[in-house]
Amino acid sequence: MTKILAVSDVELGLIYSPQIGKRFADVDLVVSCGDLPYYYLEYIISTLNVPLYYVRGNHACKIEAGVGGDRTGPWGGMDLHQHCKMDSSGLILCGIEGCLQYNNGPYQYTQSQMWLKVVRLIPKLLFNKLVYGRYLDIFVTHAPSWKINDQEDLPHQGIKAFRWFIKTFKPAFHLHGHIHIYHQTSQEETEYHSCRVINAFGFRELVVDVPELASRLSNQNF
Repeated sequence: MTKILAVSDVELGLIYSPQIGKRFADVDLVVSCGDLPYYYLEYIISTLNVPLYYVRGNHACKIEAGVGGDRTGPWGGMDLHQHCKMDSSGLILCGIEGCLQYNNGPYQYTQSQMWLKVVRLIPKLLFNKLVYGRYLDIFVTHAPSWKINDQEDLPHQGIKAFRWFIKTFKPAFHLHGHIHIYHQTSQEETEYHSCRVINAFGFRELVVDVPELASRLSNQNF
């Protein structure tokens, strides 16, 4: 069993404080679904001393100035964008950054561009299926899937390719951000084709079963 702390979109005092070490002492790895400052993610990495995997959101900085120099990503974090990575726990994670294009800002893409990014993952996923018996365990994105936890306005519409991805490659979890939760009636979790689709706004904790085969193989990047 692996415990995951998923974070996204908003900085929280509970996490960016000395409390984090006690509150999340049993976390095995961290997943960031975007739109969080690199210094915030670096604080999580250095305090919890566990692996952190991330994708960038549409409000991410191309370059963030900080102590020790400029950053294009959080130091010590592992970028999942268009990559598949096997964690030391044995979990396979894949990711895609950004959201639907709405004002030509950074990390924004059309539906067609998102389809292309998904297609580029297919060879890696087929390799996983051949070697490990499954395509992946956790799909990490900033934007949600089309009509799953998304909203009607253009900036917050979901990605059609992600919906197909879930149906085809059957991850156990899809973790995303981008959709801010302001009301108790907001959709935070949906099940779609046996995949738990979770909005990680703020933070979410989840426990994942590690498939037996994968637990024998660690730190594999493809």
